[in-house]
Order: sequence, then C-alpha cells, then structure tokens
Amino acid sequence: MKRYDCLKIMASTMSDDDLAVTNIGTVQHEWRAARPSRANLYGLNMGQCTAVALGLALALPKRRVFALDGDGSLLLNLVALGDVAYHKPANLRIIVFDNEAYETPGGMPTATAHGVDLLATTVEEFQERMEMAADNELLLVVAKIEVGTIAVPAYSNVDFKFNKYIFCSYIEETEKIPVLRLRSRSPFTETR
Repeated sequence: MKRYDCLKIMASTMSDDDLAVTNIGTVQHEWRAARPSRANLYGLNMGQCTAVALGLALALPKRRVFALDGDGSLLLNLVALGDVAYHKPANLRIIVFDNEAYETPGGMPTATAHGVDLLATTVEEFQERMEMAADNELLLVVAKIEVGTIAVPAYSNVDFKFNKYIFCSYIEETEKIPVLRLRSRSPFTETR
C-alpha cells in the first residue's frame, strides 16, 4: 500500500474546515499535493505531530483535527498517546503511516522493522477506517505502507514559518479568536 493512495482517500473524506498536522517526513509533500489548504500545518519535528494535533483538538473542540504521523515519529514520543488516552478528544484523528523506516534521512529501519507491531491495514481497510472518521469519537489508524514517495522536488518551497503564520491566521479567521500576537500590536512594544 502506498502512502499517497491513503492520503488521497483521506483528502476525499475531509471537509474544508478540518485541520491537518503533518510530521517532518515526506508526508508533508504528499499531503500538500493531495490537499493544499490553509488548514494544514506542515513539517512538525519528530515526535511533535500527534502532540500538537492533540493540543489543537483540545483548544478547538468543534473542529476535527487529523495528525498525519509516521511510525518513527510516533515511537519517539509515545507519551503523546498516553495524553491522548487521558483526554480522549472526540475530534482527534491520528493516522500513522508505518513504512518501517526513517525514510527522509535515508531509510534507516525503525523499531517496527524489528518486531514492534503498531497495526497494519490494506487500502480497502484504510478506506473503511477513514469512513469511521466521520464518527464523533477518537480514532487511531495505523496504515502499513511501502517505502517511497510521489515525485516531488527534493526540497519543496514550503517556508515553515510562513506556513505557521498562514495556519494561525486561518484559525483566527474561522474561529474568530486571537492566536497571533504580532509585535506591532503587542502591549510590550506600545509607548507609554
């Protein structure tokens, strides 16, 4: 099963208001191709994807939040799953793509290549799980995928600081809440 096939299925089941958070791996490039949107937060560092998605799900309980994580990234910060289990946000969807490798830095094997079993699904099972994402409850799907990515430039032109600004401004516009505190309006920079 290929990750990009799963991402296309995901994109087709998501609404425009759904938020998506990706890890730093190649999933960010493929997700941008499958669902370009201001509602995407791309390229969080290893171990942060699920944790940040959890925070967004708790802060914005009326929005569905999808974490697009990898096996290596999730295994780096398993405590995030403990926090998810404690809070049980009904609006959080965690999708883990398990290719048994740290693909971006050259394909070194992860623990799942040596017997750690998160879970595996086929494309048909993945489709069924994504239909479950419409339910109002926490969802964790682990998709066993092949190593490899779609043809994208080696280094896409994602400016991660700008992406965070675009993502936060999207939240401000759609939720009508302040997120960014720009220096030009900061109480610390006002003259007295």
